[in-house]
Amino acid sequence: MKKIWAIIRKDTLIRFGSPVEWLFFIVLPLVFIFLISGGTTQPGDQRIKLSVVDQAGSPLSAQLLAELERSAAVYPDVMTLAQAEQAFEARETSAVLILPAGFSLDALTGQAGEVELRLQKNNLNAMVCQQAVNGAVEKVSSLSAIASASLRAAEQSQPFASAAERQAYFDQAYAAASAAAQSAPQRLQVEQAGTADAIPYDPRANSTAGQMITWVFIPLIGLSAMFAMERAGGTLRRLMVTPTSSWLYLTGTVLGQVLIALLQMTLLVIFGIVVMGIQWGHAPLALALVMVCSTLSAAALGTMLGTFVKTEGQANGIAMLTGMVMAMLGGCWYPLELFPQAMQSLAHAFPTYWAMRGFLDIAVRGQGLAAVWPECALLLGFALVFFGIGVRRFRVA
Repeated sequence: MKKIWAIIRKDTLIRFGSPVEWLFFIVLPLVFIFLISGGTTQPGDQRIKLSVVDQAGSPLSAQLLAELERSAAVYPDVMTLAQAEQAFEARETSAVLILPAGFSLDALTGQAGEVELRLQKNNLNAMVCQQAVNGAVEKVSSLSAIASASLRAAEQSQPFASAAERQAYFDQAYAAASAAAQSAPQRLQVEQAGTADAIPYDPRANSTAGQMITWVFIPLIGLSAMFAMERAGGTLRRLMVTPTSSWLYLTGTVLGQVLIALLQMTLLVIFGIVVMGIQWGHAPLALALVMVCSTLSAAALGTMLGTFVKTEGQANGIAMLTGMVMAMLGGCWYPLELFPQAMQSLAHAFPTYWAMRGFLDIAVRGQGLAAVWPECALLLGFALVFFGIGVRRFRVA
């Protein structure tokens, strides 16, 4: 046992001999988790802000603002013209909608209602605002067309005595058309399952689990570089001439890196619980089991790759490439539903997929030990296969 701890201590000192290693061990993982999981996921209204200058203050402008409020893409933020122009110049807003003083029902009777829309160039949010405004204007214009048709029909039946009477009829017809549009039956019926989810879906948990797997798997796969370095430097040959067996050496090397990876995962989990409020702690035994099994599978893969590579540089490149590809195809970066069906099926061949499923069972689905044992069994299966190949091919020189 003393030899195992001596090997662990030696490998730990080598790995953390440079301060840069701490950057990859804890600083960058925390930054990426916060930016991807927390900094880009804000609670509240996710619609795009549309700056609106209401110079008309008329029932028609109120109707248009009400239509924009019902939009699923934008929400109107009413301000003065000076405020809107300042925000537009500073690029704090993507679009500015100006409703001039003449934008009223009186103007619509003469078909002269106009609005002004200012858009930032080469801005996707501005295009969304433009489409939302076009839709709201078309809705208001259709109500005006209905009121105008009613007005013409009434004039053909009996001319109005005065312009004021004519305008009053138009206003009444517009209000009736608007009320009818609001009470119109829905043509699309949406049905949702009535089963309530005990824990609502949290995209932050999905992103946090993916980043945690990515930053832990790559260094563990990098075990191959450690084996290559010691073979190339002759230290492995000198170690093997002492009363140290291959099993003892492999146990100490792998166990040391697994313990470091578990410490890293624990720190990231604590950060997720304390800072981001992710539900990691409701099933600690299940979480510990998934962590142990996933780190063993990654370390075993690094052990196997270490028997194929020849140089440390080659090992580092292969470890980085393998870790990133497995993380991407395993669903750690993007939801697997975005991939073609063939890629979704291929993902089952990677331990990152099963590690991701285990963590999501805990953090997102609110499940416990009974739910994660199939994923853990498969991760241990990967570990046994990789370790078996690595031990069989292990060589000193």
